[in-house]
Amino acid sequence: MGSRAGTGGMGTAAAAAAAAGEGARSPSPAAVSLGLGVAVVSSLVNGSTFVLQKKGIVRAKRRGTSYLTDIVWWAGTIAMAVGQIGNFLAYTAVPTVLVTPLGALGVPFGSILASYLLKEKLNILGKLGCLLSCAGSVVLIIHSPKSESVTTQAELEEKLTNPVFVGYLCIVLLMLLLLIFWIAPAHGPTNIMVYISICSLLGSFTVPSTKGIGLAAQDIFHNNPSSQRALCLCLVLLAVLGCSIIVQFRYINKALECFDSSVFGAIYYVVFTTLVLLASAILFREWSNVGLVDFLGMACGFTTVSVGIVLIQVFKEFNFNLGEMNKSNVKTD
Repeated sequence: MGSRAGTGGMGTAAAAAAAAGEGARSPSPAAVSLGLGVAVVSSLVNGSTFVLQKKGIVRAKRRGTSYLTDIVWWAGTIAMAVGQIGNFLAYTAVPTVLVTPLGALGVPFGSILASYLLKEKLNILGKLGCLLSCAGSVVLIIHSPKSESVTTQAELEEKLTNPVFVGYLCIVLLMLLLLIFWIAPAHGPTNIMVYISICSLLGSFTVPSTKGIGLAAQDIFHNNPSSQRALCLCLVLLAVLGCSIIVQFRYINKALECFDSSVFGAIYYVVFTTLVLLASAILFREWSNVGLVDFLGMACGFTTVSVGIVLIQVFKEFNFNLGEMNKSNVKTD
């Protein structure tokens, strides 16, 4: 009797462990490495898009023509498409909370590129900000969750119909309608946060949709009743993703026509990342697998990245370097 009870207890424990493993599947090391590599390359490509598009807009204004006729603007647009495809591949391999913050690597890369193509300033504090952004990204990689909380189409459908997530999407939609139809026409060209808010709020649709398409696509080609549901879900998510990208694309170019590309890219990264992580936390619950130490590590990493971005942008107009600092120290002595 005792041995049977012990065997039953062990069987129950094993079943619970298996269920937990199914609910939080850990990607293979090769998949994680591939996803990280694609995410890093995509962030660098995305970091160049705003600079190239801004350069094309400036060239077109100088000639008095539309930026749609400029080859540099189209190069930036194609780079944006390539970067988004890379993000799509990365989201299917590793958790969203790991891929999205890595976009920070595109900010220092874009600032360095802008200093050459657009002659925007990058002083010693800007270079220090680039270093901090890269260091913070490494910290984020180390402490990010390594397991997936949503791994099947059924789990995805359950999460999408969760009242909390539906309520969040309704709030986002109301804010977008208010910004697009009332606030943007009046204050968009003079307040950079209007366009940034529109593009960042749309991230609440683009990133979860991209992640969901990757999950639904796994069941489309299976010969079972769920394949039709998976196809319908995939088409709906594709439509949402397409509409979101088109609107984002329009307001990104509106912002680049009015504001500095580096300033826009930096603020956009912080706001976009924050809102995407919020949407992913509500939908995918990836934070449920993160311990206290890793949570604090990710918070410190994100703070380090944000401070680095502030140093790149806020102090870019300060004209000083290490040589001038050494001269002032000699005079003081």
